[in-house]
Amino acid sequence: MTERALCLHCGEPVTATSPAAPDFCCTGCAGAYELLGELGLSSYYRRRAIDPKIRALRPDTDDVNRFDFTDLASTDSDGVHHLHLMVDGIHCAACVWLIETLLHRNDAVLNARVNMTTRRLRLSWTGKIDDVDAVLRPVLQMGYRVIPFDPEILEQATQSRNKELLRCLAVAGFAASNVMLLSVSVWAGYFQGMGGATRDLFHWISALIALPAAAYAGMPFYRSALGAIRHHRVNMDVPISLGVILALGMSLAQTIQSQPHAYYDSAITLLFFLLIGRYLDGRARGQARSAAEHLLSLGARSITIIEDDGTRRLVSPEKAMPGMTVLVAAGERIGIDGEVCDGQSDVDTSVITGESIPAQIKPGATVFAGTTNISAPLRIRVTATGNSTLLSEIVRLMENAEQGRAKYVTIADRVAKAYAPVVHVLSLLTFIGWWLIAGVAWNDALMNAIAVLIITCPCALALAVPVVQVIATGRLLRAGILVKSATALERLTKITGVIFDKTGTLTTGKPELYGAPDPHALTLAAQIAANSNHPLSRALVRAAGDVSPLTNVVEMPGLGLVAQTVAGEIRLGSRNFCGIAEQADLPSEFYGPEIWMTQPGSSPIRFAFRDTPRVDASAVIETLRNDGYDISLLSGDREQTVRQFAQMLGIAKWHARLTPTEKASHIQTRRDEGMFDLMVGDGINDAPALAAAHASMSPASAAEISQNAADIVFQGDRLSAVTEALDIARKADRLVRQNFAISFTYNLITIPLAVGGMVTPLIAAIAMSSSSLVVIANALRLHANSKQAGQQSHAHVSPTPQQAGAPMA
Repeated sequence: MTERALCLHCGEPVTATSPAAPDFCCTGCAGAYELLGELGLSSYYRRRAIDPKIRALRPDTDDVNRFDFTDLASTDSDGVHHLHLMVDGIHCAACVWLIETLLHRNDAVLNARVNMTTRRLRLSWTGKIDDVDAVLRPVLQMGYRVIPFDPEILEQATQSRNKELLRCLAVAGFAASNVMLLSVSVWAGYFQGMGGATRDLFHWISALIALPAAAYAGMPFYRSALGAIRHHRVNMDVPISLGVILALGMSLAQTIQSQPHAYYDSAITLLFFLLIGRYLDGRARGQARSAAEHLLSLGARSITIIEDDGTRRLVSPEKAMPGMTVLVAAGERIGIDGEVCDGQSDVDTSVITGESIPAQIKPGATVFAGTTNISAPLRIRVTATGNSTLLSEIVRLMENAEQGRAKYVTIADRVAKAYAPVVHVLSLLTFIGWWLIAGVAWNDALMNAIAVLIITCPCALALAVPVVQVIATGRLLRAGILVKSATALERLTKITGVIFDKTGTLTTGKPELYGAPDPHALTLAAQIAANSNHPLSRALVRAAGDVSPLTNVVEMPGLGLVAQTVAGEIRLGSRNFCGIAEQADLPSEFYGPEIWMTQPGSSPIRFAFRDTPRVDASAVIETLRNDGYDISLLSGDREQTVRQFAQMLGIAKWHARLTPTEKASHIQTRRDEGMFDLMVGDGINDAPALAAAHASMSPASAAEISQNAADIVFQGDRLSAVTEALDIARKADRLVRQNFAISFTYNLITIPLAVGGMVTPLIAAIAMSSSSLVVIANALRLHANSKQAGQQSHAHVSPTPQQAGAPMA
C-alpha cells in the first residue's frame, strides 16, 4: 500500500499488515461492516460524523463474550426486565440512531433509549433475564462498550477535562502577559533604535517562556487537530495548531539567526483567548448533564415493607412489588408511588405541585415517590416502583430536554467549519505563488505564507463570542445574576414568550397572615400553633410575635391541633376538623390557605393566609408585555388561587393544577407552534419545564435540582433580573454581530495585503493583535452601556406602594 487508508468502519488507519486490509484495520471491523450491510443499516456510515476525541469504534471480540449484566437487571411485576447502562464510543446522533435501531431489531426489546448527553442507555425487554447478553451483542459487535451506569464516572470525567483546560488556561495566561510585555519593549525599540543584542535577549527570554507554555497549553488543540487530520477532516483546531506551531518555529529560527522578527506573543495570546471559550463550553456541557442526575437523589434509599404476618423488613425501592404494603414514618421520604391505606398526615408534595403548603393526606389518597411525609406514620399500598414512578418520569423528561439542548451549536463553531479550510488553502497558494510563479526564495515565500496564516488566524473571530460573553456574564454577576450556560445569552435573544411559575417565583414562597384578626384570638391561636411545625402554624407564630406555647395540646396529623383548657376544648385546624360548613359563596379574597379556630361560647374564627408577591412582580410583567413578550403562568396550585393571582398581575394566559409532565408538555407544544419560551421557576416540579424551555431562569432560593436545570440563577427578592438578563442578552447579541463584521472586514482588508507580500509576519502579528483589541474594545461598550441601562431598568420596575402591598389569597 502506497498510502495509509482509513478503515471503512472505525475510521482508524489501515496498514499493510492489517489482517483485513485494504478496507479494514481488523477482522472485527470487517465483521461489523458486513453485519450492518446484512441488516440494511449501511446508511449509518453516511450519517455519522466521527469525533476524533472519542474512542474509535474498533470491536474487541474478547469484550463481546466477556460481559454479563444479568445481576444488574431488575424485573417488575409484569415480568419486564429493566437495565441502565453507560455506552462508551458514541460520536454523534447517528450513533444513537444505530444503537437504538440494533436493539429494537430484537423482538424481545420493548424500549431502548440512548441519551447522547449522558451516554445513558435505558433498556427494557421481555423473556428471560439471561437474554440480556444476546440483546446487547449487536451493539458490542459494532465496537461500542457498555458498563453499569454510574453518574460519578461521568462527573469525574467532566471534572478531569475541565481541570485540564483550567490548568492550560492558567499557563497560557501567565505566559501571554509576560511575553506581551517583552514584545511591547521590542516594538518600541524598533522605532527608537534598540540594539540587536538587547532585542535578541528579549526574544530568547520570550522563547523560554512561550515555547514550553505553548507546548503544554495547546495540547487540547493539538490532540483535536491530529485526530481530525487522521480522519481526513479539517476543524478549527487545525489552523490554530498550524499557526501556533509555524509561528513559534519561525520565531525560534529568527531568534537563532539574530533576525528582527519573532511572533511568540501572537501564538501564546491566541491560545489564551481560545482556551477561555473552550473552558466555558466544557462547563456548560457539564451543567446540562448533571441536572437530571441530581434529581435521582430525591428517591428514598430504602423502604419498610410490612409482610402479611406483620413482620417488617428493609428493602430498596426497586425491590418492592405492586400490592405490597409500605410503612413510611414521619419525616421520611416516600420511595414509591402508592395509595394510602391507613393513617392521616401532612405530606410535602412540592415535587409534584410546587406548593410550599403540605397536602392533607388520608386513606384513599395517592402519594408519589420523592414526596416527604411530615406529621404521622402512613401505610401505603404500592402501585408503582422504580422506573414506573412519577419521579422517574420527571428524570426522563429532563434527560430528553437536555439532549435537545446539547445539540445547540454556537455561531462561531458554524463559521469555523468553513473558515479553517479556506485559511489553509490560501496560505498554501501564497507559498506556491511566490516560490514557483514569482520565483522568490523558498524561505521568503514561506515567510509570506506564514504572514497569511498569522494574519488570518481566527483570533478576532474566536473572540467575537467569548469576550462578549465574559463581559456580559460579569456585568450580570455583579447584579446578582449567575449565567451558567455558555449559550444562554444567545438563546435569550430568540425568546418570544416568558412563562412563570407562581409559588416561589412570582411570590416569595412563604405564607403570611392576611388581614387584621382580633389580637387576643391571634395570640391564643399562636400559643396553640407553637406546638406544630406546619408552615401555616409557623406563619401564625410569626404574626403574633413572641408567644409561649400552651400545654395540653395534641396534634392530630393531617387535621389540626386540640388544646384542653379550663373553658373547654379549643380546636385549631382545617375547616372540616373544626366542624365549619363549606361556603361556596365566599368572596374572592377568601380563596387560599386558611386555619380555623373554635372555642366554647365563641363564633369560629378564620385566619387567612396569602403568599406575598415579589415587590416588583407587577412592574416586571408590565415591562415584559410592553416589550412584546407573550406572558403565561403555569402552576400546580388550585384554579381559584391561580386565577385570582393572574388577574392581579394582569396575566391573561394561565393554567392551574399542572403536574411536572404537563408543564413540560405545555412548553413542548408551544415550541412545536414556533414559540421560543423563557421559563422562570423554582420548584422541583419545575425542573423538567426548565430543561425543556428554550432558555430558563431560577431564583437562588429554588430547589437544587431547579438551579441545576436552569441556565441562569438570580439572587435577591426582585424579579427585575428577568428583564435585565433579556436586555443584556439583546445588547450582547448586537455586539457579537458587530464583532463578526469587524473580524470579516479586517480579513477582507488585510488578507490581500498579506498575499501580495506587503505584510511582514511582524506586521501581521500586530494587525492580528490589533483586530483582537478592536473586538475587545467594542465588547467593553456593553459594560459601560449596561450600567446606565441597569439603573434605568431598576427604576422602571420599582413597584408602587399599592403594588407592593396588593392583597392576594
